[in-house]
Order: sequence, then structure tokens, then C-alpha cells
Amino acid sequence: MRPERIQNRMGRMSFPQNLALRAARSLSLAAAFLPAIFLWGCSAAVSKRSQTFSISGTISPAAGGSGATVSLSGTSSASTTSDGSGKYTFTGVSNGAYAVTPGKSGFAFTPTSQSAAVNGANVAGVNFTASAAHSVALSWNASTSTVAGYNVYRSIVSGAQFARVNAALIGGLAFTDTGLPGGSTYYYVTTAVDANGNESTFSNQVAASIP
Repeated sequence: MRPERIQNRMGRMSFPQNLALRAARSLSLAAAFLPAIFLWGCSAAVSKRSQTFSISGTISPAAGGSGATVSLSGTSSASTTSDGSGKYTFTGVSNGAYAVTPGKSGFAFTPTSQSAAVNGANVAGVNFTASAAHSVALSWNASTSTVAGYNVYRSIVSGAQFARVNAALIGGLAFTDTGLPGGSTYYYVTTAVDANGNESTFSNQVAASIP
């Protein structure tokens, strides 16, 4: 628009005052559009970050895998039940590191747990093998010292790599280790613990072979 010039009484030329007003309104309108464009770009970024994936697998054979409870832990946690064929799926899983652990009364699983890393894609083939669970009954003689209780340790390597299997201190002289898969030999030792939490060295080792 070409501004109209007006001559005042002093003979000087001036522009209409509403020109400045029109310019201000135009600037305001342009400024109003900028946040809208910026927010639209942010919305697209948020949508990409919220994308989720799945973790799936099969527990076989179906006799042990069907109806198993499968737990997911790590970046987030969830639980699901495998179907009649032993298949399971976790949906809505975000990127991160997870552990998948199956469980079913009367059965042991190999491996006992598996890791799964989700990084922009679905994770499939996190599979397990179910077998009838076995148990080993242990007993030992009392310590000659005054003790608060005992711990039991198990390994699949003779003389090394023992891990404690009892959750709480055992007050008696017997313990049954349950949920063991077959086809392995298990090695056990015990320790005595006094009232101050001091633990003895390992006892002699015993072995239990499960076909």
C-alpha cells in the first residue's frame, strides 16, 4: 500500500497515523503464527518418542509351557500368562533393558530367566524349555558352637561357584531345595551363622544327581 501524504499547517509533509497501527497489527499476526508452527513440530517429536514394541516367545513343550506365568522386569514391569501352546507376548513395551522370567508350579525352566533389549523394534524368540521340577532333601549335624541358624549353598560346579538358596536363616537341621530341572548334578554345602551374623566356612560338600 502506498501511504497517502498529508500537508499540515507548517507546510511539512506527514504520513497518516494509522499506518503505524496497521504495521503493529501485521507484526502481531505474524508473531501469533510462530508459536503454532513451533508447537506442531514438538507434537511430532513427542509422538515418535512414545512408540512402543513387543517381547514374545514360546515355552515348550506345551504340557509345561501352557498356563505359565511370565514376568517382565526392568525398564518397566508386567505379567502375562502363556496360551495353550506355551506362547506369550508383552505389548506396549518401550525401549529399554528387560528380564523375562517364567514360572509354573511343579515345573522348572531352562534358562530360568532371559534378558531382552528393546531398541526401536519388536523382540521375538525369547524361548524357554519347561521340565518337571525335582527336589533335593538335605540334612546335617548341629554345629558344636552356639548358632542362630544355617545357610545352604548350591552349585552345578563341584567345589566352586556356590550360591545361597535359602531366603531366610534356617533354624533347624534340614532343608528341601525345590524347583530343580533334571539332567544335572547339584553340589551343596552348609554354613553356620551366630547371633552377630558371623558365618563359618563351608561344610563338606555333598552331591545330588537328578536324571
